[in-house]
Amino acid sequence: MSQKFRSPCPIATTLDLVGDRWTLIILRDLLTGKTRYSEFLSSPEKITTNILADRLERMERAGLIAKSPYQQRPVRYAYALTEMGRGLHPLLREICRWANRHVPGTWVPPAQFMAED
Repeated sequence: MSQKFRSPCPIATTLDLVGDRWTLIILRDLLTGKTRYSEFLSSPEKITTNILADRLERMERAGLIAKSPYQQRPVRYAYALTEMGRGLHPLLREICRWANRHVPGTWVPPAQFMAED
């Protein structure tokens, strides 16, 4: 990973990697079984195609995801979490628990998402 971080603070470096508006949403989608570009576009948050392409590229460069072709003409890719990306699952579960406790109207994620590793 050749990314430059604004400081050695672990919170700041994590935010540099996943602190934008969309990366955690894409991670959520990967953790709940989505793997293809069109599947990410179907999420209720309505990410635009240019932002999705940019985030997937950034996430791959950061080592959070890997892509592999599933179709040749045209080439289309499936995305999967790396070990580094899967390591964020406990953090996402805690974010969900926090929101469910403190933000009225948030939905409870599926049991398989909330299950401990």
